[in-house]
Amino acid sequence: MDESLKLLGDHIRGKMADAVIDCSVAYGELNVTVQAAQIISVLAFLRDDDECRFTTLIDITAVDYPERERRFDIVYHLLSMEKNRRIRVRIEVDEDTPVASSVDIFPASNWFERETFDMYGVLFSGHPDLRRILTDYGFAGYPLRKDFPLTGYVEVRYDGEQKRVVYEPVKLVQEFRSFDFLSPWEGAEYILPGDEKAETKP
Repeated sequence: MDESLKLLGDHIRGKMADAVIDCSVAYGELNVTVQAAQIISVLAFLRDDDECRFTTLIDITAVDYPERERRFDIVYHLLSMEKNRRIRVRIEVDEDTPVASSVDIFPASNWFERETFDMYGVLFSGHPDLRRILTDYGFAGYPLRKDFPLTGYVEVRYDGEQKRVVYEPVKLVQEFRSFDFLSPWEGAEYILPGDEKAETKP
């Protein structure tokens, strides 16, 4: 199987030499890194070429590397049911440069691109309806970016007095605890909460 995927990678590299940066095989899938500006032509080739026939788009997502200049990897997973093969196509983009939408090639990418925009803030140019899909109206920030706080910026709760849902800035109700990771069964060197009244051994 790996050998056939390597041959397929060589075929793709030969036909799309200007677009393909790298090809490798890992975990039974062909991984192709391409130029971001060429993503539409590469996806169209993978769908239409007789050796490829990747006619099913399974997913589009992103991976965040905040320390890089081109912060995001946009990852496309494709399936060829005719050839029984999978391929992973990857491009690198920064947070300001839009990625060309693949809706015209794979209509299923509509919601995948909306989700990637909603979670990571990646823009897709030419998308027919690029708006949030998972978060609420007026949501601030992009939850899957690594610099997004784990608590979020606002909390949502139902207010009984106002009889409606309200949004409030996140407030931590207690000081951050200092964890020592000692097991109470292995003899912590302090009195555990609730044990203050226990009899001490002589």
